[in-house]
Amino acid sequence: MDIIIYQTFLPHDDPDATLAFYRDTLGFEVRNDVGYNGLRWITVGPVGQPDTSIVLHPPAADPGITDGERRTIAEMMAKGTYASINLAAKDLDDVFERLQAGGAEVVQEPTDQPYGVRDCSFRDPAGNLLRIQELR
Repeated sequence: MDIIIYQTFLPHDDPDATLAFYRDTLGFEVRNDVGYNGLRWITVGPVGQPDTSIVLHPPAADPGITDGERRTIAEMMAKGTYASINLAAKDLDDVFERLQAGGAEVVQEPTDQPYGVRDCSFRDPAGNLLRIQELR
Protein backbone atom coordinates (compact mmCIF):
# COMPACT_ATOMS: atom_id res chain seq x y z
CA MET A 1 0.00 0.00 0.00
CA ASP A 2 1.08 3.54 -0.75
CA ILE A 3 -0.68 5.69 1.87
CA ILE A 4 0.35 9.22 2.84
CA ILE A 5 -0.94 11.73 5.34
CA TYR A 6 -2.67 14.23 3.07
CA GLN A 7 -4.79 16.47 5.31
CA THR A 8 -5.53 16.94 8.95
CA PHE A 9 -8.22 19.18 10.40
CA LEU A 10 -7.94 21.77 13.15
CA PRO A 11 -10.83 23.96 14.31
CA HIS A 12 -10.78 27.74 14.25
CA ASP A 13 -13.13 30.37 15.59
CA ASP A 14 -11.57 33.49 14.02
CA PRO A 15 -10.59 32.98 10.37
CA ASP A 16 -8.60 36.22 10.04
CA ALA A 17 -6.50 35.60 13.17
CA THR A 18 -6.04 31.96 12.16
CA LEU A 19 -4.95 32.90 8.65
CA ALA A 20 -2.48 35.47 9.98
CA PHE A 21 -1.00 32.94 12.42
CA TYR A 22 -0.53 30.06 9.98
CA ARG A 23 0.49 32.20 6.99
CA ASP A 24 2.42 35.09 8.54
CA THR A 25 3.79 33.64 11.78
CA LEU A 26 4.35 29.98 10.84
CA GLY A 27 5.15 30.76 7.21
CA PHE A 28 2.76 28.21 5.73
CA GLU A 29 1.34 28.81 2.27
CA VAL A 30 -2.40 29.23 1.77
CA ARG A 31 -3.72 26.51 -0.52
CA ASN A 32 -7.41 27.31 -0.35
CA ASP A 33 -9.74 29.75 1.40
CA VAL A 34 -13.40 28.90 0.94
CA GLY A 35 -16.38 30.72 2.39
CA TYR A 36 -19.87 29.31 2.67
CA ASN A 37 -22.85 30.62 4.66
CA GLY A 38 -20.66 33.06 6.58
CA LEU A 39 -18.10 30.37 7.55
CA ARG A 40 -14.58 29.78 6.21
CA TRP A 41 -12.45 26.72 5.56
CA ILE A 42 -8.77 27.62 5.13
CA THR A 43 -6.26 25.08 3.84
CA VAL A 44 -2.58 25.76 4.60
CA GLY A 45 0.59 23.76 4.40
CA PRO A 46 4.35 23.92 4.61
CA VAL A 47 6.11 25.43 1.62
CA GLY A 48 7.62 22.69 -0.53
CA GLN A 49 5.28 20.00 0.80
CA PRO A 50 2.22 20.22 -1.45
CA ASP A 51 0.93 16.80 -0.40
CA THR A 52 0.56 17.70 3.29
CA SER A 53 -2.10 20.18 4.39
CA ILE A 54 -3.98 21.42 7.43
CA VAL A 55 -7.63 22.30 6.91
CA LEU A 56 -8.66 24.96 9.41
CA HIS A 57 -12.39 24.58 9.78
CA PRO A 58 -15.31 26.06 11.72
CA PRO A 59 -16.21 23.31 14.19
CA ALA A 60 -19.86 24.31 14.38
CA ALA A 61 -20.38 23.60 10.67
CA ASP A 62 -20.82 19.85 11.08
CA PRO A 63 -24.57 19.19 10.84
CA GLY A 64 -24.25 16.06 13.01
CA ILE A 65 -23.15 18.04 16.07
CA THR A 66 -25.80 18.89 18.65
CA ASP A 67 -26.08 22.31 20.33
CA GLY A 68 -24.74 20.76 23.54
CA GLU A 69 -21.75 19.35 21.69
CA ARG A 70 -21.14 22.77 20.08
CA ARG A 71 -21.05 24.33 23.54
CA THR A 72 -18.64 21.64 24.77
CA ILE A 73 -16.38 22.15 21.76
CA ALA A 74 -16.37 25.93 22.30
CA GLU A 75 -15.51 25.44 25.99
CA MET A 76 -12.71 23.01 25.19
CA MET A 77 -11.29 25.29 22.49
CA ALA A 78 -11.31 28.20 24.95
CA LYS A 79 -9.31 26.06 27.41
CA GLY A 80 -6.98 24.81 24.69
CA THR A 81 -7.90 21.15 25.20
CA TYR A 82 -9.84 20.35 22.02
CA ALA A 83 -7.24 19.78 19.30
CA SER A 84 -3.50 19.55 18.72
CA ILE A 85 -0.90 18.83 16.08
CA ASN A 86 2.75 17.80 16.21
CA LEU A 87 5.14 19.54 13.82
CA ALA A 88 8.90 19.26 13.37
CA ALA A 89 11.73 21.61 12.39
CA LYS A 90 15.47 21.35 11.88
CA ASP A 91 16.21 24.55 13.84
CA LEU A 92 13.86 24.54 16.82
CA ASP A 93 15.40 27.64 18.40
CA ASP A 94 14.87 29.68 15.23
CA VAL A 95 11.24 28.54 14.96
CA PHE A 96 10.67 29.28 18.64
CA GLU A 97 12.08 32.80 18.29
CA ARG A 98 9.98 33.50 15.18
CA LEU A 99 6.78 32.31 16.83
CA GLN A 100 7.48 34.18 20.05
CA ALA A 101 8.31 37.37 18.09
CA GLY A 102 5.05 36.91 16.18
CA GLY A 103 3.08 37.02 19.41
CA ALA A 104 2.16 33.33 19.59
CA GLU A 105 1.14 32.08 23.03
CA VAL A 106 4.09 30.13 24.44
CA VAL A 107 3.13 27.00 26.34
CA GLN A 108 6.61 25.52 26.70
CA GLU A 109 10.03 26.86 25.76
CA PRO A 110 12.48 24.51 23.96
CA THR A 111 13.12 21.63 26.35
CA ASP A 112 15.12 18.41 26.28
CA GLN A 113 12.49 15.85 27.22
CA PRO A 114 13.36 12.76 29.30
CA TYR A 115 11.96 10.58 26.49
CA GLY A 116 14.68 11.71 24.07
CA VAL A 117 13.28 14.58 22.03
CA ARG A 118 13.76 18.33 22.21
CA ASP A 119 10.58 20.30 21.64
CA CYS A 120 8.50 23.36 22.46
CA SER A 121 4.82 24.19 22.26
CA PHE A 122 2.48 27.05 21.42
CA ARG A 123 -1.23 27.68 21.08
CA ASP A 124 -2.75 29.06 17.90
CA PRO A 125 -5.48 31.74 18.06
CA ALA A 126 -8.19 29.06 18.51
CA GLY A 127 -6.35 27.40 21.40
CA ASN A 128 -5.06 24.42 19.42
CA LEU A 129 -1.80 23.08 20.82
CA LEU A 130 1.14 23.03 18.41
CA ARG A 131 4.04 20.93 19.67
CA ILE A 132 7.18 21.38 17.58
CA GLN A 133 9.92 18.78 17.79
CA GLU A 134 13.49 19.33 16.68
CA LEU A 135 14.61 17.04 13.86
CA ARG A 136 17.96 15.46 14.66
